[in-house]
Amino acid sequence: MYDTRNLDAIASALIELTGYLNSPRQDDVLLNEAGISLDRALFPLLVRLSSAPSMGVAQLADRVGRDPSTVSRQLAKLEELRLIKRPPTNEDMRVREATITKTGLRAVAAITGARRKLLHQLVEDWSKEERAMFPKLVQKLADAMRAKHEEVREIHTYRGRSKK
Repeated sequence: MYDTRNLDAIASALIELTGYLNSPRQDDVLLNEAGISLDRALFPLLVRLSSAPSMGVAQLADRVGRDPSTVSRQLAKLEELRLIKRPPTNEDMRVREATITKTGLRAVAAITGARRKLLHQLVEDWSKEERAMFPKLVQKLADAMRAKHEEVREIHTYRGRSKK
């Protein structure tokens, strides 16, 4: 048997944290600190794109948990702002992978600097050991969640194919 109180405490903390992270007010604080004027729905896409050489709509939609049609419209806005570019690929002229521009990289750098400053304020009174252990544990949880997500997706994909 396992300690359900600990699991309940983890779940409760994650629910509270997710509420703060998903708060539009928090996004406004970050963008204001970065000195960036950008629709808060767009900056997660921009930040994700900065971590890959290029990314298609479906892949980006999966990474940010949004539907592809929404992401496609949001990418068009980022392209209008010249923060990304979406040239047609050689293989399929209909496919337009998004790539971040130099202007977009500067915006991401400002957001990253602001995020670091704000996070520092939150953890500055933590011990060195706590600051070292926290990202390892969060990444371990994220890896486990990603693996479970992929496992469930494979099961649904397999079931979908077997019904045809």
